[in-house]
Amino acid sequence: MTRKIFTACLGTETNSFSPIPTGLKLFERTMLVRGGAHGDKPGVFALPLILWKQRAEALGWKVVEGLAAFAMPAGNTTRATHEALRDELLSDLTRALPVDAVMLNLHGAMIADGYPDAEGDLLTRVRALVGPDVIIGVELDLHCHLTRAKVDAATAIVIYKEYPHVDVTERAEELWRIVEATLAGQIRPTMALYDCRMIGIFPTTREPVRGLVDRMAALEGKDGILSVSLGHGFPWGDTPDVGARVLVVADGDGAKAEALAAKVGREVWALRETMSPPFLSVESAVARIAGHRGHKPLVLADTADNPGIGAAGDSTFVLRHLIERGIGGVAIAPFHDRIATELAFEAGLGAIFDVRLGGKHGPASGVPVDARVMVKGLVRAAYQPFGKAMTPMGDMAWLRLGPDDDARAIDVVVNDYRTQGFSPECFSCAGIDLAKTRAVVVKSTQHFHAGFLPVADDILYIAAPGTGSMDMRALPYTRVTRPLWPRVPDPHAGD
Repeated sequence: MTRKIFTACLGTETNSFSPIPTGLKLFERTMLVRGGAHGDKPGVFALPLILWKQRAEALGWKVVEGLAAFAMPAGNTTRATHEALRDELLSDLTRALPVDAVMLNLHGAMIADGYPDAEGDLLTRVRALVGPDVIIGVELDLHCHLTRAKVDAATAIVIYKEYPHVDVTERAEELWRIVEATLAGQIRPTMALYDCRMIGIFPTTREPVRGLVDRMAALEGKDGILSVSLGHGFPWGDTPDVGARVLVVADGDGAKAEALAAKVGREVWALRETMSPPFLSVESAVARIAGHRGHKPLVLADTADNPGIGAAGDSTFVLRHLIERGIGGVAIAPFHDRIATELAFEAGLGAIFDVRLGGKHGPASGVPVDARVMVKGLVRAAYQPFGKAMTPMGDMAWLRLGPDDDARAIDVVVNDYRTQGFSPECFSCAGIDLAKTRAVVVKSTQHFHAGFLPVADDILYIAAPGTGSMDMRALPYTRVTRPLWPRVPDPHAGD
């Protein structure tokens, strides 16, 4: 039987404490594609759409791809932007009707002015358009807010299991299999949620989360269990449903899904004290750099200034401590500073000039650093890999602070496109040889891990001040009323 599938993408990861508003221009700079025109360097959020199209066309099915829009994480999406993009996607769907299934690649942590659950709003409207019987399959980032509106509107939701997100296409395959089997009448997905009542950052590259993910995967495909996911939540989203939740998709048995979700959720709760990595203060991190004598560099994540969680990418806290301690042999990237990047290209390779670095987005970015720098490298329109996708870094300039000596200088790679570091190429494309560094500081939280692990003597996490503060107890929520660990010792008390 010939089927007709509608696919689309709309999302961003909203940091309610970011000084950067999310408007239409930010979507245009990140990903705003119509008609499936993804080009030869598709972004990571395009990969599920491309895969679903390939799978459907291999079966002789018709595919209509609607709007594909994603914005680099920042602050709240403006009401006008959310409504315009949402309504464009809904219009695309209306023109495509009737369809047998809708497959949406969303993020799950998008907050817009007036819409604390922007993607729940979208899904509710999609369900109203297609009616109760059309299958709606949804792929979400694991840093999603798993709301009742999303679950009630969808037929099946599949969430990334890995952080860093190296399994985007694998989860797209998983969702495709569920949708295909549902269309064939072989299964009837039913979903259940369990609220862990926790906030935090939980990398899957280390225990105990590594083992937890493996155990969740081992539950799938047995005894009617189709999918098991942990939605980590996005702690910097000031929305009532923030926090970690377990989602189970079962074949027709709601009670079984509820029981398993609760079982896995209780396991997550029991592991809560050890799920986050240890975070170093800036002072402790700089001391570790000063004492490092390994053959490979230390790799340190400046987690609070990660553009991938909505930060500006131009904080100076670590840089200032390095300068004040006189510690060289360190490289920092990617450091988002359009003005410094433009001045470096204007000055030219080898030029020496005075520049004000960073600190351009308010207190979360720290105090600007005034320094004399040498232009050591220039590259236009740079890219770095992230999994199977290539992501833009914009124009980049390698600026050297201090003497022109690898062991004594501090190297900063500035760029004009706000993005986090995924790969050592955010250094090497500008000309820096990481083998000559004592340490590198990458503006990222966890997505750098897979790329940097092979070149690192050790990987450390810095809890600097900034937009992505790791002090979960002090996040200035205004909309969150549920008790959440670690803000309260036991939010399950009284259950």
